[in-house]
Amino acid sequence: MSDLRPKKIRLAIDGVLLLDKPAGGSSNDALIQAKRLLNAKKAGHTGTLDPFATGLLPLCFGEATKFAQDLLEADKTYEAVVHLGVRTATGDTEGEVLERRAVGADAAAIEAVLQRFRGPIEQVPPMHSALKRDGKPLYEYARAGITLERAARAVTIHQLECLAYQAPFLTLRVRCSKGTYIRVLGEDIGAALGCGAHLQALRRTRIGALGLAGAVTLAQLAATPEGQRASLLAPVDALLTSFAALRLNEHLAQRFLHGQRLALGAEGIALPPAGRVRVYAEDGGRLLGTAQLQPHGVLAPERLVATAL
Repeated sequence: MSDLRPKKIRLAIDGVLLLDKPAGGSSNDALIQAKRLLNAKKAGHTGTLDPFATGLLPLCFGEATKFAQDLLEADKTYEAVVHLGVRTATGDTEGEVLERRAVGADAAAIEAVLQRFRGPIEQVPPMHSALKRDGKPLYEYARAGITLERAARAVTIHQLECLAYQAPFLTLRVRCSKGTYIRVLGEDIGAALGCGAHLQALRRTRIGALGLAGAVTLAQLAATPEGQRASLLAPVDALLTSFAALRLNEHLAQRFLHGQRLALGAEGIALPPAGRVRVYAEDGGRLLGTAQLQPHGVLAPERLVATAL
């Protein structure tokens, strides 16, 4: 017998949920739960966290999904606990133990090793990762016992600071470029110290200009009355604060929203330096989208906010 109950109508919600992801579930699991709790039509996340990791996972809803790529490109900040002296198959707590060795490093030795990893470095991506080879993620090969050759990739460690050291646990703060694997960094530090290591815990505290201040957990979202949950979302332009702002009058705003390139040099508008900008309407200050401000004041639309029309 078919279910004749009316289906719940999904809501068109626009904004960004700064989620403090719990340990134990995937980023996609967290997204599905948040989307259900908000009863939202469209949602996506801005880069994954491993299941054992916690911390900042911005979730984009509605029009905000158009700008998720900008966070994927941003620097990330983490706090990591590295367990020295123990190597695992996955580089974290989820893999079987491969080797145990004594830890003899002191604070001076650790600082000397950390210095070697600051700045531009090269990393070999781990087999237990979502990078794809011939259409399959590497972790599928790893689970089948297959190890593939992987080319090293250039990344940058902007900050690498020892927060605490009580052998065998080394707590680090890391600010790094996109594409950096903190698991691999922990393993490489352990190898350089001669004792091996794996990642005991990982917490992401910042992505670009976004931090954990104001972040909510799934439990807090669920405990909020249904009609008030959308109020926990930050506005769409929370993803764009690293770009200069540019405001257009209503006539220019309508032309912009129709995808027209605008020659603003002759409009008497105070223009920021050339580069990517976030564009607003003067009337009400609503976000219109992002654009490239080219030399000589030419504004080329990039991504437009459909609800601004």
